[in-house]
Amino acid sequence: MEFIADRTRNPFDMDPPCERFVPGYGVTDADFHVIGDHPGVHGGLATDIPFTDMPWSERFFDALLDGGLLTAVDNEGGTVDSAQTYFSYLHMCEPDSHPPAASSYRDLEPYFDAELRAITAHVLLPVGRRATEHVLAAYTAIDADRAAEMDDLHATELRGSGWLIVPIDDPETWTDDDEQALIDRLQTLLASDYRQISDLGRFQSDSSPYFVR
Repeated sequence: MEFIADRTRNPFDMDPPCERFVPGYGVTDADFHVIGDHPGVHGGLATDIPFTDMPWSERFFDALLDGGLLTAVDNEGGTVDSAQTYFSYLHMCEPDSHPPAASSYRDLEPYFDAELRAITAHVLLPVGRRATEHVLAAYTAIDADRAAEMDDLHATELRGSGWLIVPIDDPETWTDDDEQALIDRLQTLLASDYRQISDLGRFQSDSSPYFVR
């Protein structure tokens, strides 16, 4: 599967300490940041694009398309087009073991965090338990142990520290109801004022608004 149009592979020129890795992919001013675990479980080593090359990839991207995060998908031609979504992994390197060692996650966490803060998306969508656990621990005041409840957290909305969090259960385990729940949640989200911004205009000398993330 190849991503096209206003998309860029590894826009921040990440150079992690490994030979094979799957870099972040998407627009750097994305409103939505889809976060996976590592290439061993979420794919992409053959294409350098997160969430590809897996038996469930077509279903996953079709759900994002129907939900409104993608503007076009051609599964036969292998193309995806998006103007508002970024994809990346907590652990972008091909792991030596499954799961990767805790020390390996720690070594790669600064790369992920730098990318996340550079993009500053309004909505984080962690995919699977490990990504959800990390996002809850690092970017919210919510107990990270809640990631064990992925069946209940799937396609819900959680408020983080400057981010809206929408956990996604691993696509490999989706039922038809799980797929539809995500589509419905994304459509509802897009129809709402999901942007996490504050108006600091009250601190200015005039009455003009001053919006910040």
